[in-house]
Amino acid sequence: MNEQTKNNIWTKSFVIIFLSNFFLFLVFYALLTTLPIYVLDELNGSETQAGLVATIFLLSAIIVRPFSGKLLEDFGKKKMLMISMLLFMASSFLYLIVDHLYLLLALRFFHGIWFSIATTATGAIAADLVPDSRRGEGLGYFAMSMNIAVVVGPFIGLTLLQVTTFNNLFWVLSVLMVGAIVFTALVHDPIVEKSAKRKLSLNDLFERKALPVAAVASLIAFGYAAVLSFISIYAKSLGLMEAASYFYAIFAAAMLISRPFVGRLFDKVGPNIVIYPAIGLFAAGLFVLSITNSSMLLFLSALLIGLGYGTLVPCLQTLAIQSAGRGRSAHATATFFTLFDIGVATGSYLLGLIATNFGYQQLYITTGIIVIAVLFVYRLMMKKRREAEEKNYKAVKIG
Repeated sequence: MNEQTKNNIWTKSFVIIFLSNFFLFLVFYALLTTLPIYVLDELNGSETQAGLVATIFLLSAIIVRPFSGKLLEDFGKKKMLMISMLLFMASSFLYLIVDHLYLLLALRFFHGIWFSIATTATGAIAADLVPDSRRGEGLGYFAMSMNIAVVVGPFIGLTLLQVTTFNNLFWVLSVLMVGAIVFTALVHDPIVEKSAKRKLSLNDLFERKALPVAAVASLIAFGYAAVLSFISIYAKSLGLMEAASYFYAIFAAAMLISRPFVGRLFDKVGPNIVIYPAIGLFAAGLFVLSITNSSMLLFLSALLIGLGYGTLVPCLQTLAIQSAGRGRSAHATATFFTLFDIGVATGSYLLGLIATNFGYQQLYITTGIIVIAVLFVYRLMMKKRREAEEKNYKAVKIG
């Protein structure tokens, strides 16, 4: 095996896990977009109840995520990925027979469990597959599977609702999950050795070395909740609902265009060269949202947020995995997304209070300030990380 082949990212196994993750997130985003409408139109629920279909899904993911690293370690990443994808697919079919709000909420909780385990497994396997020297670039490419799904999923869901029924929509999404199962069956995880089973400990729930990076990611997720949860409502209040349909397309395009050279910079120069500017771009996009009164400003904010936020998540995830080491990739991934999900969940609730009491403009100003504050938190974290590395180096040298 020559050096070029050894350092190749786009291997057959990487493409397969990329496609498996893409279909998983496609169904996730399609349901996330359409189920609130289903609650309002088909189940005669309230807007608060419509919001619960996303909240309870996220809640189950937060509860289960810390345990997923241990499950992957004990039973194997490939095996747990296959089980969780099969049960995620089964849950997708169950939407066809659920016709009551409380049954729907119970299904969403059940569905979220398998989403949590499956996404931890796909992220950990992708981290195992990419070469160490190109991990930032490789995980950046892997994140494109989610970036594309955030556009394709809502597009499929909302387009189908214009021409057919919810029942047919659920059939289509369930069949798409069958495709995901096919790809999952072909997944190969290069790291197959497992440690002996032992009693559950704190180390099995969280990767302590990844916690500082995950905490930074949680703050970024808190700011992103303002976009994820409120951008459509904000655009509607401004009379820009038609323009809002293009927001996520520009958002995703910005992430995809920047991804190749951002990942290379991360690997060759280091994380700071991309993370500091990305934080600034994300904050700038939120500030632009706070003064938006036209389609052009809305599109500009999508571009800035796509470049900033789209760079931060894969880069911070790479840092979390690097801090833990290859053998703990599943635990680091679980820890990262646990705190990330907590950031989104708390952000959606607390920022909703700000929007209700002070308006959406104040909401985006507040989140812009919070993201700017992340600059200083990240700098402090990297300083302590560097000091710890120097201390370990001296200890090894003396020893």
